[in-house]
Amino acid sequence: MTVPPLAACLLAVAALSGVPAAAQSRGELLYTTHCVACHTTQVHWRDRRLAKDWNSLQAQVVNWQAAAALNWSEDDIAAVAQYLNERFYGFKAPSGPPVVLGPAARERP
Repeated sequence: MTVPPLAACLLAVAALSGVPAAAQSRGELLYTTHCVACHTTQVHWRDRRLAKDWNSLQAQVVNWQAAAALNWSEDDIAAVAQYLNERFYGFKAPSGPPVVLGPAARERP
């Protein structure tokens, strides 16, 4: 049986990390890959945090992924916001699909 190169790479990363690849959500995987180096849990728990509700949390994910030039899709942004909300914030998400800000909002500093 031949394993495709991408699958072999993913299996190797999962084995080396000690965490099964299926144990992480897409949002957690994106966050731990691109954000955790600068954002410790203290960023999310501090008194002056910028995320005050679901919409401002998503706005912060939009802003920081743009600042890091990650070019995440709207689904990626929503997944990271959902992961952060479940892990740290517990904001009440609006009913229906997650609200993701449009391109004009992403251009703001």
